[in-house]
Amino acid sequence: MYTLTTDTTRATDLDDVAQLLTPDGERVHDARLDRWADDIDHDALRGLYREMAITRRLDGEGVALQRQGHLGLWAPAQGQEAIQVASARACRADDFLFPSYRELGVLVVRGARPADLVLGWRGEVHGTFDPQQLHVATPQIIIGAQSLHAVGYAMGIQRDGTDQVSVAYFGDGATSQGDVNEAMVFASSFTAPVVFVCSNNQWAISEPVSVQSRFTIAGRAPGFGIPSLRVDGNDAIACTAAMRWALDRARSGEGPAFIEAVTYRMGPHTTSDDPTRYRDKDELEMWRGRDPLLRLEAHLRRVGAFDDAFASDVVAAGDALAAEMRDVVLTAQTRPAIEVLDHVYAEPHTGIDRQRERFAAYLDGFVDEPAAASTGRVAR
Repeated sequence: MYTLTTDTTRATDLDDVAQLLTPDGERVHDARLDRWADDIDHDALRGLYREMAITRRLDGEGVALQRQGHLGLWAPAQGQEAIQVASARACRADDFLFPSYRELGVLVVRGARPADLVLGWRGEVHGTFDPQQLHVATPQIIIGAQSLHAVGYAMGIQRDGTDQVSVAYFGDGATSQGDVNEAMVFASSFTAPVVFVCSNNQWAISEPVSVQSRFTIAGRAPGFGIPSLRVDGNDAIACTAAMRWALDRARSGEGPAFIEAVTYRMGPHTTSDDPTRYRDKDELEMWRGRDPLLRLEAHLRRVGAFDDAFASDVVAAGDALAAEMRDVVLTAQTRPAIEVLDHVYAEPHTGIDRQRERFAAYLDGFVDEPAAASTGRVAR
């Protein structure tokens, strides 16, 4: 772990990341992580692989649905499954997670339904699940804003006197935002039980991490008085161990911790992006050799815990959920436009009432009969 000293490792260096599984699937040792991974058995590893593979299958379906015009947008997660799934699985069920828009694997681990994964991207609803049921906040689109929410929740945990932990997920680009830095100030000052998980996928849209940060992102946290760890984000075992370390620190009252998971975004930033305009194909191929799913599969085969029956079962599970996700999208009924103002406030609100009146009057200009405005029906 980083101490409160200056680190001069370059942001793009990979040889200093904490690792327990090589890209070839060989189990190795790391003094920082070994104690946190000793009890991870074959069943646990198979569970990790299963949810990582399902995440990738659903991610591919989401991209396909957007390309076919059924979703307005999709933020691919391919290549980042290890840190998402491993960190979420390491958490306790009552820990509260605050994801960005790319943490598909976190939602899969927490039991989100296929409808929860797509209806928001289709623009049908403000939020697709009950955060109190999954203990996951609605995914945040505003870059880095969820870090403040996570710290605020963690300070609430302190006042409740429980041992829950709050987790903030964000990308490398978000660390350049004021919200993330302000969140770390508050977390450190109040010893808040929060874990910051930064998925450094090398690109903030078209901005490479070498431009975003001269030195490692993990090296920033000690400046706020927060210990950090730079881990191989494509190594599911190392990600589990790192998250356990961070959770234990936060849960025991020692305060926040910061994880920089060094990974790679294999696809575009979103489906509106073309990464071939700014990314070298050789870089992409290099990272394909570090694929988190292939790495864990190679390890499981080495230890005799991966066979054709297991592989078939995982594929079938992913296909079934993807089919359900597609069916949800294809059968979704677009709600009347006026209903966009429903459920904005928990209680009646005069401001919303006035907006509803003005919006209904606007919709009247597109309908054949004035009465249709009460339902928001738009003429086609």
